[in-house]
Amino acid sequence: MKSIVYSRPGDPSVLELVERPVPEPGLGEVRVRVVVSGVNPTDWKSRAAAPNGLPFPEVTPNQDGSGVVDAVGEGVEGISVGDRVWTYLSAHERPTGTAQEFTVLPADRVVPLPDAASFDLGASLGVPAMTAHRALTVAEDGPRRLHPGALDGLVVLVTGGAGAVGHAAIQLARWAGATVVTTVSGPEKAELARAAGAQHVVNYREGDPAGVIRGIAPDGVDIVVDVAIIANADLIAKVIRPRAVVSIYANTGGNEVTLPLRAHMGLNTRFQFILLYTVGREALAAAAEDVTAAVRDGALPVGESAGLPLHRFALERTADAHAAVQDDVVGKVLIDVSPA
Repeated sequence: MKSIVYSRPGDPSVLELVERPVPEPGLGEVRVRVVVSGVNPTDWKSRAAAPNGLPFPEVTPNQDGSGVVDAVGEGVEGISVGDRVWTYLSAHERPTGTAQEFTVLPADRVVPLPDAASFDLGASLGVPAMTAHRALTVAEDGPRRLHPGALDGLVVLVTGGAGAVGHAAIQLARWAGATVVTTVSGPEKAELARAAGAQHVVNYREGDPAGVIRGIAPDGVDIVVDVAIIANADLIAKVIRPRAVVSIYANTGGNEVTLPLRAHMGLNTRFQFILLYTVGREALAAAAEDVTAAVRDGALPVGESAGLPLHRFALERTADAHAAVQDDVVGKVLIDVSPA
């Protein structure tokens, strides 16, 4: 089979196309013929930054993907050969992700893909949608699961609404009944956020964004899904209500943040840091189930008309796909691995 691998950390040039044997699933494992592989920032960061060396002699990247079950190992129930599926954390603690024609995964990382959903959508879920789910379900006064009506009466602020996680957060929050406000840096991203479903879009580079958000939510924001806490700490302090949660899923802009302590202490603000690798099995299983339900309801479309432009690359151009994500291309980067 064709596989993309790297054997040392570095820039995208370390990625190479090779031939490898088709792997066999073991106990509790499933083999998936990958149709589309999704690229996330975590994929290039894992490749580029490995100060203690790579965890395996050879690594195939990419956590997310979609495809068709090709073989099932002993002890697997509820998954059959021929099932259309989406995958998550495909390369976590394993040497082989989805940038190859076949991949073997633990059965609990393989999720049925609803019949009406495209493989493009399936490969776009994983990291973005599951991160967004976690961000929306950790509030002190909010739900632990998402479904229509779960966020009724709540106001969600999504900073960076044109990114992949922000896009999924807007869609999931709307599906669950929230009023969604998002901040963006310009008119093009504003259009994408509106296409995703945000009712209110605020350009944080113009005027008084905190005042505009307070005008929309006089009692304050309940949940913040935040991409850049270093830059947004002061704004967030001005717009949240008591006992709000600030869900932080990225360290955009650096590694240290200064918080207005008195303001947040008075508000009993909860800061929740989010990384899928360590959220635990229960949270992952809940996210996979709820995200699939949202897909079944048609609540998570992708593509430019839905606010998330798709950028396609062939498998042999995986290095270019990684470079595009590393260069902050707006939208979702997908790799076409095999025919549907």
